[in-house]
Amino acid sequence: MPLLPLIKNLSRQSGSMLLEGLIAILIFSMGILALVGMQAASIKNTSDAKSRADASYLANQIIGQIWADRPNIASYSNYPSGIPCNPTGAASTNANVVAWIGSVSQPGTVLGSLPGAAAAKQQIIIGANNVVTVSVCWQAPQETTPHNFVATAQIQG
Repeated sequence: MPLLPLIKNLSRQSGSMLLEGLIAILIFSMGILALVGMQAASIKNTSDAKSRADASYLANQIIGQIWADRPNIASYSNYPSGIPCNPTGAASTNANVVAWIGSVSQPGTVLGSLPGAAAAKQQIIIGANNVVTVSVCWQAPQETTPHNFVATAQIQG
C-alpha cells in the first residue's frame, strides 16, 4: 500500500480529536452545572418542607392545648378577623396562647420557631360549634410573599 494516500487521510483528520475532546468537556461541564442547580433547588425545597413541618407541629400543639382547656375555649381567640397572614382584631391574653406565640416567633426555641414569623400574624379563630382554625404564618428572608399553614379542628366539649 502506498504511503502517500495514508498521509493525505491523516492530514484531513488532524484536529478532529481535539474538537471531540472539547465537545466532551462542554457536555460534561453542562451536566455538572445542572447538578449544582438541582442541588440548590433541593436545599431550598428541604428548608421549605422543614418550615411546613414545624408550622404543622406548632398548629397542632395549640389545638391540643385548646382541647385540654375546653371550658376556656373562647379565651384562645387571637386576631380572629381578617385573612391568614394579615389578621385583625384583638390579641389573646391567654397564657397558653402568649407562650405558644413566643415559641412560634422566637428564634432558637426548641419548638421550631419559623423564620419571619411575627407574633401579630399568627391567628386563632374560634368559630361556631367550637370549630378552631389556627393559621401559622412565616416568611423566609429572601422571599417576597409569606407562607402559611392552616389547621382546623372541632373541639367537642
